[in-house]
Amino acid sequence: MSGTSIGVVVVGALALGLCGTAAAEMKDVKGAKEPTLFSRMPNYRIAQYTEREFDGFKFRVTQAGKEVQQNVEGRLSFWKLVFDKSGGAAQPGKLQILRNYQAAAEKLGGTVVFENPNLTTLRVTKDKSEVWAEVASVATGSEYTLRVIEKEAMKQDVVADAEALREGLAAAGHVELQGVFFDTGKATLKPESEAALKEIAKMLQQSAGVKVWVVGHTDYVGAADSNLALSAARAASVAKYLTATLGIDAKRLGSFGAGPYAPVASNAAEEGRARNRRVELVVQP
Repeated sequence: MSGTSIGVVVVGALALGLCGTAAAEMKDVKGAKEPTLFSRMPNYRIAQYTEREFDGFKFRVTQAGKEVQQNVEGRLSFWKLVFDKSGGAAQPGKLQILRNYQAAAEKLGGTVVFENPNLTTLRVTKDKSEVWAEVASVATGSEYTLRVIEKEAMKQDVVADAEALREGLAAAGHVELQGVFFDTGKATLKPESEAALKEIAKMLQQSAGVKVWVVGHTDYVGAADSNLALSAARAASVAKYLTATLGIDAKRLGSFGAGPYAPVASNAAEEGRARNRRVELVVQP
């Protein structure tokens, strides 16, 4: 999601950018970037800024009337903003800060998913992008923090090589395939799966006597029948690519969809559901 921007909403009564002496006095920490979803409150300087290409954070959300935490992963940006008194402007209070950001999120079609007297959690979905934000203020409003995650799956930079796949099959009789990707709810392989698929083919070419099943797995979001069908279609897509594109003998491959029936983690949270959505190789007897 790097480079994604779903619009900038100016919060507070004034647009970004002060003029005259006040602007000259406001100094942001070196290397700081402006928020890409919301602007900062007027007359606040960036005292701290960090950005990580991929990280996670447990946002507070309200579910069934209770406060719970939801882990969200993606590009993370963090700002600490401190009110600059040099311009003589009135300092906003904590509630004014939180309400401004809530209103900005709602203008973008987002929702407030949590609030207490000190912070609020916001979620904005637009153009197939999902952005989460937490705004937390000190009691006086003299400073506040803004944490934003542009949600995305981690880019799989490392895939198991042929030797690791062979050793995994020999040791356990099955091995999970890292780096095999599909669009949500679909069985079409993404182009970035090519590196992992080539390593699978290499392993099979080096282990001429091995036959395997390609087994697809899903989480249990949605109906069991549809998940079974999806997992079977994904397994078949992998097997077809290995035979039609990479030249593996079709007699050495079978495919099967296990759907949601063999989880490796709890399906109660997204982190566990993500682990359960996988494709494995299983040795045929």
